[in-house]
Amino acid sequence: MKGPLFYSKILLFGEYGIIKDSKGLSIPYNFYNGALKVAETPTEVSLKSNQSLKRFAQYLENIHPELVTFDIASLHKDVDAGMYFDSSIPQGYGVGSSGALVAAIYDKYAQNKITVLENLTREKLLKLKAIFSEMESFFHGKSSGLDPLNSYLSIPILINSKDNIEATGIPSQKTDGKGAVFLLDSGIVGETAPMVSIFMENMKQEGFRNMLKNQFIKHTDACVDDFLKGDIKSLFNNTKKLSQVVISHFKPMIPSEFHSLWEKGIETNDYYLKLCGSGGGGYILGFTEDIEKARASLAEYKLEVVYNF
Repeated sequence: MKGPLFYSKILLFGEYGIIKDSKGLSIPYNFYNGALKVAETPTEVSLKSNQSLKRFAQYLENIHPELVTFDIASLHKDVDAGMYFDSSIPQGYGVGSSGALVAAIYDKYAQNKITVLENLTREKLLKLKAIFSEMESFFHGKSSGLDPLNSYLSIPILINSKDNIEATGIPSQKTDGKGAVFLLDSGIVGETAPMVSIFMENMKQEGFRNMLKNQFIKHTDACVDDFLKGDIKSLFNNTKKLSQVVISHFKPMIPSEFHSLWEKGIETNDYYLKLCGSGGGGYILGFTEDIEKARASLAEYKLEVVYNF
């Protein structure tokens, strides 16, 4: 048995902001993927994944049936036969490892599922997002449902607000363009739950809430608009401002050894860094107008280009 592939995702803009109704833009990242399989000869990795699926199957039994129902008998049967999620998506890296798994389980076991081939109205997208949010909460404690949605549909998704999401097109890449969005590997595994709880704790302070609304969300929304319009000059201007806000107010989410690297980018304009997912480790997202300059400036690190301008 081998199921279809589900891809990783990158939230280009909107981390943390979308919890408070900022815009967001999420794109599939086909470099990593995962699929449900049954192990012929179990390995440590497949056994660990199988154990996790066992717990997940029990959790899915208790999801509100009005929201979604599953063929639980088949799921348990496959899990007992050794099914696991065979994935190249790094865990704790902010590229949606649990999202791809959730998408794969929904695709195979959900009853009356909404399929990719349907006319995806806003209602259907919101219904899917609600289902995925409930499913993925098993892994993170609180999930927006966006990662699985992106993985399931494999198309860019524009978040206008919590209740307003749409499939979108993004400007086509210039393969020979000097500008780029890249991933920088921090070499540290990040944990989503502790980062989100730091954020929620900060949200109790009025000053932090004001900063979020008047700076963070303002610049995030502008970045999304610029990116979709293809206004590169304005995009880099706003990304720089966003990068400054993050280093000033989201320091705990940035591994300490990257603080000076972050500031160096803002000072030299060689690149601008931002969080990829919840932070705390994993990948850091970078934007540069000149990828060769950024490579030279970040020579000690491995950069993966995900989009060319």
